[in-house]
Amino acid sequence: MTTLITGASSGLGAEMARQLAAHGEDLALCARRTDRLEELRAEILAAHPARRVAIAALDVTDHEAVTSVTQALRAELGGLDRYVVNAGLGKGAAIGTGRADANRETAVTNFLGALAQCEAAMEVFRDQGHGHLVMVSSMSAMRGMPKSMTTYAATKAGVAHLAEGIRTELHGTPLAKKIKVTVLYPGYIASEMNEKVQQSTPLMASTEKGVKAMVAAIEKQVDSACVPALPWAPMSVVMKHAPLPVLKKLI
Repeated sequence: MTTLITGASSGLGAEMARQLAAHGEDLALCARRTDRLEELRAEILAAHPARRVAIAALDVTDHEAVTSVTQALRAELGGLDRYVVNAGLGKGAAIGTGRADANRETAVTNFLGALAQCEAAMEVFRDQGHGHLVMVSSMSAMRGMPKSMTTYAATKAGVAHLAEGIRTELHGTPLAKKIKVTVLYPGYIASEMNEKVQQSTPLMASTEKGVKAMVAAIEKQVDSACVPALPWAPMSVVMKHAPLPVLKKLI
């Protein structure tokens, strides 16, 4: 199994790379910070010398680069079995408070960047006749979020629907058994992106524990999963259906 992970230089992406390598997978790792990718590759190869780890610089907002880098890594590794759409930003501000720049940057990276990655991944999968597309969404996608989370949550809802739309298209066709689509909804998992969140919250999982749940769902090729399942699977029902006054107290 060969897995491509974007946003692999830190946080959830880097830990996914470590855990998937430990499970015997070869890796294609992409991010803007190649120095960190070099360090991660050295770490993985030191622990698992038999693994193959290819790296490439990639800014997912450069749509042409997403396609060319994906194809180059496919050629280098002899194919891509799985593509994890993970790269993203957590910037943002309340709408109309003078930080449209931060909201736009998050929207472009998280949604248009994910769209470019899906295009590149599905082009490969359609050509080779198999593959597994993994979309990293967020529990914030369950409901519109306030303040600095508004744009971020909207992008994460958008990318979840993007992946689900691809799955819907494939359903009932011969490719449905060959190309799988998984949407992950991570809750609070410690990472660089959410380091400003109160780390003392009882809902915050360690990076290792949280990613272990993500990897388990990926390897089962489930359609979707809230990760870790507890407390986030039951919490998803509350977030979707709670009256607004209740929701605001929860978030």
